[in-house]
Amino acid sequence: MPLQEPANPHCKASPIQYVRHARPRAAPFARRSPCQARPQPREDSITTRNTLSYKDAGVDIDAGNALVEAIKPLAKATARAGSDAGLGGFGAFFDLRAAGYDDPILVATTDGVGTKLKVAIEAGRHDTVGIDLVAMCVNDLVVQGAEPLLFLDYFATAKLDVAAGRAVVAGIAAGCRTAGCALIGGETAEMPGMYGPGDYDLAGFAVGAVERGQALTGAAVTSGDIVLGLASSGLHSNGFSLVRKVVSNLRLGYDAPAPFAPGRALGEALLEPTRIYVASCLAAVRAGHAKALAHITGGGLIENLPRVLPDTAAVEIDPAAWPRPAVFGWLAEAGGVAPAEMLRTFNCGIGMAMVTAAADAEAAIRSLQDAGETVFRIGRVVERRADRPVVRSAGA
Repeated sequence: MPLQEPANPHCKASPIQYVRHARPRAAPFARRSPCQARPQPREDSITTRNTLSYKDAGVDIDAGNALVEAIKPLAKATARAGSDAGLGGFGAFFDLRAAGYDDPILVATTDGVGTKLKVAIEAGRHDTVGIDLVAMCVNDLVVQGAEPLLFLDYFATAKLDVAAGRAVVAGIAAGCRTAGCALIGGETAEMPGMYGPGDYDLAGFAVGAVERGQALTGAAVTSGDIVLGLASSGLHSNGFSLVRKVVSNLRLGYDAPAPFAPGRALGEALLEPTRIYVASCLAAVRAGHAKALAHITGGGLIENLPRVLPDTAAVEIDPAAWPRPAVFGWLAEAGGVAPAEMLRTFNCGIGMAMVTAAADAEAAIRSLQDAGETVFRIGRVVERRADRPVVRSAGA
C-alpha cells in the first residue's frame, strides 16, 4: 500500500487489505510529526506549492495501488496449510502447527535473478523471471531437508509498469505453487532516478522448516556413496553476464532465431525458467534416500558439491555421464568460452546433485524419476586427499 500522509486531522492511516506494499521511495519526511503544525507559507508561494504532486516527481501512487489490486488473486491462489495468502496487514502470519510441525527448525534463504533480468527486459518477456526468483530460493531450502513454507518478494523499478509488474508477480505465484509455499507478501518500490527506463530488480526471501534432528547436513556421506545428477532445464539463473557478453559479441538480437533451439527466439530460449526440485527431492529425503543435496548454481559442480561434503570426502565425476543441453555447446563454441570457464560458471546440464548410499541408488533414481526428474549417475564419493581437488574428473 502506498506511503502517504494521512488526509484527516487525526493522522489515521487507511486500513491495509494486503500485506504487499506499493511503497514509493523518496527523500525522508522532515523530523517533525506529520500531525505537528507546519509553518504557513508566504502568500506568493501558495500557488506553486499547491500544484506540485508526487507524480510530478516520478512516483505514481495510483499505479502502485493498481498493481496491488491486480496481484491479490495471484497471491491468494498460493495459500496453503498454515497461511492465509493474500490477506494481512503490516506483516503476515504463518501457523507452523497448522502446517503439521511439532518441533520445527526454521530455515531461511534469499536470492535474486541477476542479469537474466536484462534479457527479460530487452526481450519484453516478464512472465518467467518470477519462477526463477522462487526457484533460486526454494532449491536452497530443500538441500537442507527443509520444506518451503512461505515466500516474499521485493520488486523495485524507476517507473512502475503495471502490466509488466503483474507478469513478474504471476511468475512468482506460479513458482510458489510448484514449490508448495505461500506468497504471503512483498514490496513494490518505485524509485525515480535509481534505475534506467524500463529496468527493474527483484529479490526473493523464502522460509522453510524441518523437524528438529532431521536436517540434511551431509555428515553421513562416506566413500563409496553414489552421486546422482538431476537434469537442469538450461542455464537456470547463473552466468548471464557472460551470456549477454556472448550475445553482444555475436551481434545478435533477442528476437533473432536461437542458434541452439530451432523454432524459438533467442530471448525466449535463454529465459527458460530455473527448474524447481522441491517435490522430487523432499520425497527422496523423506524416504531416507538422500545423504546430501547440492543446488548447482554459480560455480557449477566443482564449487557447489564441496559445500555439502564432510572434510574427509571428495567426489570423482564422470563428465561423459550426462548430455549437455545445446545452449552450453553454443556458448562454448560460438562464444569461445573455455571448458574450465564453462564448468566454473554454469550448471552444464546438472541443476541438482544428490549423494546416496550405493545400496539406495536404484530406489533413489526410481523415486526421482517418478517425480518427473531426469536422473544420471554422474560420480562417486572417494576419500579426500590434500594433493588433489575435492571435485575432479574420474581417472584424473
